[in-house]
Amino acid sequence: MLRRIHHVCLRTRDLADAAQRWSIQFGLTIRELTPERARLACTYEPYSLELVQSDRVGADHTAFELSRGVTLEDAAAHLSGLGVSHEHIAGAVYLRDPDGFGIELVPYAPPDDPRPAIARSTTTLAGFHPRKLGHVNSLTGDLAGMTEFYCDALGMRVTDRLGDEGCWLHLGADHHTVALVGKGHYHFHHLAFELTDWGELRVALDHLAQHGRWLAWGPVRHALGQNLAAYVRIPEEECMVELYSDMEQLPADHEPRTWPDDAHSSNTWGILPPRSYFRFDAAAVDWERQGLEALGHPLPA
Repeated sequence: MLRRIHHVCLRTRDLADAAQRWSIQFGLTIRELTPERARLACTYEPYSLELVQSDRVGADHTAFELSRGVTLEDAAAHLSGLGVSHEHIAGAVYLRDPDGFGIELVPYAPPDDPRPAIARSTTTLAGFHPRKLGHVNSLTGDLAGMTEFYCDALGMRVTDRLGDEGCWLHLGADHHTVALVGKGHYHFHHLAFELTDWGELRVALDHLAQHGRWLAWGPVRHALGQNLAAYVRIPEEECMVELYSDMEQLPADHEPRTWPDDAHSSNTWGILPPRSYFRFDAAAVDWERQGLEALGHPLPA
């Protein structure tokens, strides 16, 4: 039913500041900026990140584009058949997953220009910018229920399982579009931007360091997904950004795999994330910023 991930929407307290911050620090192009919302793009797509003004910060929803030939009415009928509550608003279908996180389904829209980005001309794109929004990751208290929902209601397929702790789901050839990690509670964890290669990842991390950003974990080489990755903390919107490259491409006949829940599956280079990586409270952010866990100071409960 779904073609690709379309955008992620985050709530922020200072919209104008956030739009500039995401543009300057992550190389995104501002497509639209009003007092209520901003929309930013990686390259030539309409937008991949939506920011909305709110007193309650954090992730609001993830949007997915429907496959060619699948209408909003088709999607709504499919959801109705499964008993999934949804509504039509402004040319999209809105629903919530079992953890209460928002999902938006938008109509298929062919690109204005089907040529690859390198064959086009631009006067607006920054020199450093991500290739695309690649995937999202959420912590959940109901791994089995969330996996069933994303497969049955949205048509995703299981790529890999990490013991009983995680499930990675895909739409196309990319290893995953949605990842779910069982942590006993819900929290949107990260959105992920694809970069070209290790060299561009280095440029991006040097750039972010000059803007006062730090890595919550990484660089790492995941066994699940095979991607090179680094995770940047964004306290302002209570999430992280994964910058990655070299994602595993799946064959059409891919069969789900189950990996042992060990350090090698998470990172072939060996180091697991600090405990703060899975937390978004002020103490965890401060401990991580100062590297206190590495200095032997236990993270407060």
